[in-house]
Amino acid sequence: MSPRDALSALVAALALGLAFIAIKIGVREAPPMLLTALRFAFAAVPAVFFVPPPKAKAWLVALYGLLIGVGQFGLLFLAIGHGMPIGLASLVIQLQAFITILLAWIALGERPSAVQVTAASLALLGIVVIGSTRLGGASLWPFLMVTAAALCWGGGNIVGKLAGRIDMFAFTIWSSLAAPLPLLALSIYFDGLRAVQALSHPSWVLALCVAGLAYGATILGFGLWSRLLAHYPASQVAPFALLIPVVGMISGWLFFSEPLRPLEFVGALLIMAGLSFNVFGQRLLAYRFRLIG
Repeated sequence: MSPRDALSALVAALALGLAFIAIKIGVREAPPMLLTALRFAFAAVPAVFFVPPPKAKAWLVALYGLLIGVGQFGLLFLAIGHGMPIGLASLVIQLQAFITILLAWIALGERPSAVQVTAASLALLGIVVIGSTRLGGASLWPFLMVTAAALCWGGGNIVGKLAGRIDMFAFTIWSSLAAPLPLLALSIYFDGLRAVQALSHPSWVLALCVAGLAYGATILGFGLWSRLLAHYPASQVAPFALLIPVVGMISGWLFFSEPLRPLEFVGALLIMAGLSFNVFGQRLLAYRFRLIG
């Protein structure tokens, strides 16, 4: 991966990590499914009137929008709305990195290298370390929702790869059109009057949260993320997302007083070590063998 693309991956991870602040605040202002619908509605409109459709099959564009919009973020927002701490949510959803690598191996034949397997295992150990300190703060259903959201994210990553090397900015915008109507219907069905009230009298706080989620997380974060997945093997890109829980946990600690324990710093260091080995491990090993030779 080139330095420029590595920087793009870091920017995407930062944007997606900081989005948890807007999610936490936003679900206090509107029902979770409605907030998700607004996020993707504003990510798509008015941009679709200025950005040509991507050169991809329509069913792939729609499937990506449903998996990411309704599946991943609908479930994630719902879990946070039901009390899932954002630090823990940002951690559990990173199961997608390992789901993506596994699905890419099964569906696309992208066999991970020994370096990538080692790096992913090191990062997974970091997640286990952090998770061991956090699972006591979450009930079962929100935890299962975020786990299902991770599965949807992994599936969406594979669909994005199947779309090929296309304009991923356009792909992100047009795929966002698939999510708002199903999410709005679900919100009205489950939330009823509360959804109608939030739509008819939106607060400025809700507007800021939607703007940050639509333009910062969706267009910038997922636009960069999808482009990288189209150009590199999933096993090389997916581990960058392991930075998201580090950002999420720090955000939860700073803005919402979620506890940050010493052992979690150890887990975060393991995640960073795994990410670093994923990026530089092959070069370091090659350099070592040149020295030996």
